[in-house]
Amino acid sequence: MLDQIALRAELADLYDLSPSTEIARANAHLYRRMDRVVTPPDWAIHAPYVAAINKLKTERGAVILAHNYMTPEIYHGIADVVGDSLQLAIEATKVKADVIVQCGVHFMAETSKILNPSKTVLIPDMEAGCSLAESITAAGIAEMRAKYPGAPVVTYVNTTAEVKAASDICCTSSNAAQIVRGLDSDTVIMTPDKYLAQNIAALVPEKRIVWWDGSCIVHEQYTAQDLRDFRAWSPDIRIIAHPECPPDVVAEADFSGSTSGIIDYVTQQRPEKAMLVTECSMAANISDALPDVDFVGPCNMCPFMKKITLEKVLWSLHTMEGAVEVDPVVADKARVAVQRMIDFSARPSG
Repeated sequence: MLDQIALRAELADLYDLSPSTEIARANAHLYRRMDRVVTPPDWAIHAPYVAAINKLKTERGAVILAHNYMTPEIYHGIADVVGDSLQLAIEATKVKADVIVQCGVHFMAETSKILNPSKTVLIPDMEAGCSLAESITAAGIAEMRAKYPGAPVVTYVNTTAEVKAASDICCTSSNAAQIVRGLDSDTVIMTPDKYLAQNIAALVPEKRIVWWDGSCIVHEQYTAQDLRDFRAWSPDIRIIAHPECPPDVVAEADFSGSTSGIIDYVTQQRPEKAMLVTECSMAANISDALPDVDFVGPCNMCPFMKKITLEKVLWSLHTMEGAVEVDPVVADKARVAVQRMIDFSARPSG
């Protein structure tokens, strides 16, 4: 566990991190991307960290990959590449930098290391885990294979390297239907998210999909009644749900898609009011680019994603601590499953 007090003290000795309106003004081009959701006083606090990180990542020859659930000051202030799990996995294969800083959760950093074994992959907080990744092990995959002999295992990327290595192919919420539909098997095992599997089953009725009993602590909290209550309060609201939500929630929504799919939908449709049934930072990160859209309604925060902060990113780059390692034998097997996903996603759909 990081010693936050010692970390903060050492950084303060080496970098001028006091709130600064001067540094905030010098980085106004970054602030314009988030000024709808980040107040000027908060930006004066964030800006010295953003400036220090952007300078240090150049010196280190580093690139920062950030998931759509990162806070705005990370997403807009320091990230070189942003996206959902599939986008980040694909971009990780294109990275030329020697150092990758993964602003996301641990399985994402593992995926980047699997795809870039010779590079240094840093995660600013090793405790940034994932409820889905913790819900299944390689033994669970073996259990499913024994129960459904011959059925291919499609594993969500929200899993450990060991689980990926025990699987046939990985998927994300954006490509799961395409992958399941394209497999040459009547029965398909999906792990570990039961709700994603059930929602994909509704989209691909020609397949028999069986699943592991896992779920996301963020998306499982939403209920269909929540959505009906918001429609009663605001009949003209457009509700967009992530497919990790329970099936009755997805059925109640106007659209369901991955984080990148949600961004594309709202960008193209430009609803007057939108309720994003997903993690809190999604709406915050796209609101400035869509000033005509009023983002309303509840959101649930991922405690694991929020472990990644500007302070921890700076510390990681400063010390080069937090390097993610994957056993080479496990990585080789996991790489096959991840690369199959990437290759599959490059095929024309339909």
